[in-house]
Amino acid sequence: MSFLEYLHNALAVLPTLAKFALCMMLIVIIPRLSRRVGLPEAVGLLLSGVLFGQHVLDIFPPQHPILQFFAEVGMLLLMFFAGLEIDLRLFRENIYRSLSFGLVATTLPLLLGTLVTFWLGYGLLPAIVAGSLVASYTMLGSTIVARLGARNLEPMVVMNGATMVSDTLSLLVFAVCVRLYAGDFSVSGIAIQVIEIIVFVPLVLLGLGRAGAWLLQRAENEEETYFILMFGILAVTALLAEWIRLPGIVGTFLAGLAVNASVKDKPAKGKLAFIGNTLFIPIFFIVTGFLIDPMALARSISQDFYLAAGIIGALLLGKWIAAESCGRAFGFTPAARRTMWSLTLPQVAATLAATLVAFKTFNAAGQPLLDERMLNAVLIVVLVTAILGPILTQRFAPQMLRDSASRKLK
Repeated sequence: MSFLEYLHNALAVLPTLAKFALCMMLIVIIPRLSRRVGLPEAVGLLLSGVLFGQHVLDIFPPQHPILQFFAEVGMLLLMFFAGLEIDLRLFRENIYRSLSFGLVATTLPLLLGTLVTFWLGYGLLPAIVAGSLVASYTMLGSTIVARLGARNLEPMVVMNGATMVSDTLSLLVFAVCVRLYAGDFSVSGIAIQVIEIIVFVPLVLLGLGRAGAWLLQRAENEEETYFILMFGILAVTALLAEWIRLPGIVGTFLAGLAVNASVKDKPAKGKLAFIGNTLFIPIFFIVTGFLIDPMALARSISQDFYLAAGIIGALLLGKWIAAESCGRAFGFTPAARRTMWSLTLPQVAATLAATLVAFKTFNAAGQPLLDERMLNAVLIVVLVTAILGPILTQRFAPQMLRDSASRKLK
């Protein structure tokens, strides 16, 4: 029996509370180890999820409802905090820049990803779906930006607004392709979804902004109630977004913007950030690591190298052109442009979820929209970008902060 098998057998019989304690130890130890070796904390937690997940030591059950719930809350809190921490004055001043960058950062990778996949032998619809998968992004590096105190810099305000645009556009393209492939497409259905989005955004920003402010104001002397109300707003907006077939993170980002002014400098906000950053968000990174199978990735690298490399190349090039072109037009420094590029690279939970939906979508002939080769290629993309993105953010963001400080002194 190998040491790995012995370790697996010993840890597999641990009681539930012992596994919980092990998870808490990972949250405490892994970020510190990551900082010592120069890795972003998110990457360290992701790799620990790979090690302790179903494909290596198999300690934690991958579909455990409690772990999945904690991970989903962590993902929602990431975007909720992004909305809460934005300087609303800067956001209003940069709303058109956010829309512009979001459009460019979605369109270019979508087109390049489609062209590469089509050139490698896939049909038009599967190629467009592959392009849509790399059009959006998950801002894994946002925790690095927040820790540096750079979240309210203008490039980061533009980035947060662009995230909402990118997620929405890429999801719309994906939804149209899935319906076309399954023979369930209708112009009226897509038109209804567009109308739902047009109604949803101002409803959350204006309606929730006023209603939430009124509720929170009435509970501002009751800290426990205030805390629960913020969690409730988070859950409701995520649910409403999913109800109209948008990612929940779009709803929670808008919710953070809506109640931004109301919760500013409130003690309950700090406590929510504390519990999110120390528990839910680390678990999100760990559980995401459960999805990555190192052996399948190794096989895919040898068998489908050109497919994975082509998609990664289209992603890197498309996001780089978007960040460089828009960043130059907006007058951002080179470090700011590179930070923006690095933040748009990671393809994590939303990409995997959409890929699995496409893998399980069949046409009349019983053929899947995306085959197993593409599934494995996407796993490679997820692993490479989830590691590369935060590493680059950690390298470029401090220089962006120094450049900003230098400009203010002039």
